[in-house]
Amino acid sequence: MCRWLAYSGSPVRLDDLLYKPANSLVIQSKNARMGAETTNGDGFGIGWYGTEPIPGLFHSTEPAWSDRNLRELSAQASADRVFAHIRATTGTPVQQTNCHPFRHGQWLWMHNGALADFHHVKRDLAMAVEPGLYPEIEGSTDSELFFYLALTFGLEDDPRAAVAEAVGFIEDAGRRHGVEHPVQMTVATTDGETTWAFRYSSEGNSRSLFCSSDITAIQAEHPDHPLVRNLSADTRLVVSEPLGDLRGAWQEIPDATCVVVRGGEQELYPFAPSPPVPAAV
Repeated sequence: MCRWLAYSGSPVRLDDLLYKPANSLVIQSKNARMGAETTNGDGFGIGWYGTEPIPGLFHSTEPAWSDRNLRELSAQASADRVFAHIRATTGTPVQQTNCHPFRHGQWLWMHNGALADFHHVKRDLAMAVEPGLYPEIEGSTDSELFFYLALTFGLEDDPRAAVAEAVGFIEDAGRRHGVEHPVQMTVATTDGETTWAFRYSSEGNSRSLFCSSDITAIQAEHPDHPLVRNLSADTRLVVSEPLGDLRGAWQEIPDATCVVVRGGEQELYPFAPSPPVPAAV
């Protein structure tokens, strides 16, 4: 389906994240170890926070492993919060507007997984998006529509509750259309200060998700490793699969869990969909 990473911490050059790790995201674009598909070559995207309040975006429909512009950009640009995503389409077209991460104001969103039988439930989901938000939807993916449902349900005020309500709504719509397992997801979203990541599926067999361990412990274990020795103590990564094999560097996020990363702190919370509120009669 897809692979992604969410980084926060000291400013890091993008190629330190995308190219240099032993199992970098660019390597995963050709040979993912834990993904539903080995190859994720249907485009990629990067979102980062720089000098402006609105995050920057770079999207391409080229495979990440062969895009010269990505290599040039990542060798020069650095940021202290980065979202990166490589795409394996589940049926929607390969086009820039379908590449993650998606942006609304200061918010970014990316998704690995699928809303099952999306063509059957798409109309129900689209009709639930707040009318003022609907014109902002540019692409045709289930992932972007999922984002705008979460915004409709209050993502900017309470991300955990909004995503739970969006998932509950999607599951209800899916099951009304005979879909047995409507939601498969790992999702990350950020406002530039905090990152929320979710691992959940309706069938209880979710896509892989990991978070990095305390960076000071990793540095103590591997003091000479070039990719970790200069990182600040508040550095954190949430990833679809580990970027390397350093002992003690990664912890699997349990199924049905939300991880919240702010500064050097990360907290885990149980995650469950919220049942949809019945319409007033």
